[in-house]
Amino acid sequence: MWSIDRAYIDGAFVPVQGSERLEIANPATEQTIGTVTLANREDAKRAIAAANRAQPVLAASTKAQRIEMLRQLEAAVLARTDQIRDATIEEYGGPLARAQWVSNYASQCFATTAQALRDYAFERRLGEATVVMEPVGVAGLIAPWNAAAGSICSKLASAVAAGCASVIKPSELGPLQAQVVTEALHDAGLPAGVFNVLLGRGNDVGDEISTSPDIAKISFTGSTQTGKLIARAGVDTMKRVSLALSGKSATVVLDDADLAAVLPMALNAAFMNNGQACVAGTRLLVPHVHMAEAIEHLQAAVAAMRVGDPRDPATAIGPLASKAQFERVQHFIRRGLAQGAMLVAGGEGRPNGLGRGWFVQPTVFAGVHNHMDIARQEIFGPVLSAIGYGDDDEAIAIANDSAYGLQAYVFSSQPERALRVASQLRAGTVLVNRIVPELSAPFGGVKQSGIGREFGVFGMEAFLEPKTIAAANNFA
Repeated sequence: MWSIDRAYIDGAFVPVQGSERLEIANPATEQTIGTVTLANREDAKRAIAAANRAQPVLAASTKAQRIEMLRQLEAAVLARTDQIRDATIEEYGGPLARAQWVSNYASQCFATTAQALRDYAFERRLGEATVVMEPVGVAGLIAPWNAAAGSICSKLASAVAAGCASVIKPSELGPLQAQVVTEALHDAGLPAGVFNVLLGRGNDVGDEISTSPDIAKISFTGSTQTGKLIARAGVDTMKRVSLALSGKSATVVLDDADLAAVLPMALNAAFMNNGQACVAGTRLLVPHVHMAEAIEHLQAAVAAMRVGDPRDPATAIGPLASKAQFERVQHFIRRGLAQGAMLVAGGEGRPNGLGRGWFVQPTVFAGVHNHMDIARQEIFGPVLSAIGYGDDDEAIAIANDSAYGLQAYVFSSQPERALRVASQLRAGTVLVNRIVPELSAPFGGVKQSGIGREFGVFGMEAFLEPKTIAAANNFA
C-alpha cells in the first residue's frame, strides 16, 4: 500500500501541513492501493519561498552549469524508468507500450533541452542595441494526471535551461506518478529550492501559485476550462502564462490514401493512452465515396483490439483512470446515439468478460455531423467519430470548424498534396503520414487549445524575456 504524505520543498521531503486525504485506486481492479495527504496553501507558500531563495543563484548560473544540471536530471530519471512505467500502469491504467514510451520520454526531455540550450544565444545584436534573454523568474509548473511524468519533466527541463526555479504542482489525481518522478529528480542532486513539488487542490495550492506575486510565470497543461481560471487568476500580478489545453483533433484521410494501411494508424491516434490524450485524433474525416469501405476496416481493426489488463503487452486499451471518467465516456456514447450517429463498433458498458475496472468498449460512430456533441467536445476516452466529406476544401472546412486547434493528422499517398492540406489546417501541430510527434519542435495550440509553446528552443524561450540595452556611442 502506498502512503504519500510529504511534499518536496527546499531539497527535502517534508511532511505536508494539509490534512485532506484521498484514496488511490487501481482503475483495472477498483481496489484501493494507497492514500495521499494533500498539501495546502501554507505548504505552497513554503515552496514558493524556497524557489525564490534559489532563483538568484540559478539565474546567475552559466550555460555549462545548466547543461550539467540537465544531464544530471536525465541520468536520475533514466535510472527510474521502470518505476515510472509501473506507476503509470498501476495508477491510471496506461497500456504497457504507452507507459514504456512515457517513461522513456521523461528522461529524453532533459537530453533534448540540453541540446537546444547548447546552441542557444542568450545575447544578440539588433541594430545599435544588445538584446539579452533573461529568466522570467520563479515559475509555477502545473501538470496533468494523464501525462504526469512527461509533463513534469518537459516543463522542468525548459525552466532549468532558462534559469528559472520552479514550484511544480502535479494533479492530485496522479500521486504515484508524481512521487516516483520526484524521487528521481531528487537523486539528481540539484541545489535546494531549484524545484519544489507538492500535490494539492486547484482551489488551494493551485490558487496560491496562480495569484502569488512571487510567481512570475505559469506553465499549465490541462483542460481549457481550468486554463482560463488560471489565466484570470494571474492577471493581477501580470504573470506570463503558457497554456496547453484541450483538443478535438481531426484526422483527414484524403481520397488517394491506402485505407488498409492508414486506418489502423488513425485508430491509434484516436485511442492512444486509452483515448485520454489531448492530441487524440477523435474526428476521422473520410471521403463519402470511401466511407463504406472505411467502416469495414474500422470494424475489423476495433474487433482485433484487446481491452484488458494494461500490464499485458498484447493489450491495446486499458481502463479509464477513474469512475468519473468512465461515466463521462458513457454519457457521450449515449449522447451520440441520441443525436442520430450510427454505432459501428463498441457502445455502452464494459467489454464482455470485464466485470470490474473502469474499462469501456472502444467505440466508433459513423454518420456523424460536425455539430454533434461527440464531434465538438473533448470526450477523453476511446470514442471516434467518422465524418464524411466531398472534396479537399470541404475536409479542411470541417477540420477547422472547431473551437480547438491543438493537433491534426493528414494521410495521403501524395506528399505535396498532403502538405498543401496541412498548411490550411488551423492547428498548432499537423502530423503528415505519421502519428509520432517531433519532440524538438514546438508544441501548443491555437484558439481554445492554448497559448504559447512547449518543447525545444520555443519551450525554453517561454521562460525567458528579452531585455534591450541600447547605449549611445558618443557618451562622454
